[in-house]
Amino acid sequence: MDADPTLPASLFLDMDRSGPVPLYYQVASRIERAISDGTVSAGSRIDNEIALASRLGLSRPTIRRAIQELVDKGLLVRRRGIGTQVVHGGVTRKVELTSLFEDLAASSRTPRTQLLLHEVVPADAAIAERLAIAEGADVLHVRRVRLADDVPLALLENYLPEDFADITAEQLTEHGMYQLLRGRGVSIRVARQRIGARSATNEESKLLELEKHSAVLTMDRTAYDDNARVIEFGHHSYRPDLYSFEVTLVDR
Repeated sequence: MDADPTLPASLFLDMDRSGPVPLYYQVASRIERAISDGTVSAGSRIDNEIALASRLGLSRPTIRRAIQELVDKGLLVRRRGIGTQVVHGGVTRKVELTSLFEDLAASSRTPRTQLLLHEVVPADAAIAERLAIAEGADVLHVRRVRLADDVPLALLENYLPEDFADITAEQLTEHGMYQLLRGRGVSIRVARQRIGARSATNEESKLLELEKHSAVLTMDRTAYDDNARVIEFGHHSYRPDLYSFEVTLVDR
């Protein structure tokens, strides 16, 4: 976060202002190259649109389109109260039995967790049905914000049966949930999940640093162990500018 917020002027010295290549594309491609080769590091802030347009002698719409190109590619992110910031790139996650924490660590990202809620509560009818337990039985209810390189990526909500109620807040802050379950001898074999999209709630907009009414990706997952017992139910929402799901389809 302490990196120089100004893009080096040398990036733009060779721009062709009278050629056929659009100026927004030239600006975007030079910033993208600087991110790729490490000239501008992850976490760096860049000039706002007005300042960059003034420096380069270009119109604000030109700069806005250049920045949006990089936001759409997952290379830049707009953060309320911080400005436009460089990130490593969007997370593309295969639909497999792994946790987001593990996926981030495997892709050389730095995962961090903000724990919002950690409580044991009686299961209501909907959660009892999801976990295949009696209504009113104790469950561990957890809500977390998962960050990648200090940029909020997902809001995660999970319910686990009473057997796992002793998982501590500290453990959930330091480790992924599936990592903790496997460490307790749980073998997660099958999961049923539903992926969708909708408008962000006010809380999601705030926690994920999104504009109000922006879209979020959603995933509901019910995971089972090798005895067909339900291990956890999760309801998660993700920033679509930084996150996507990847599925391989096979013609049988």
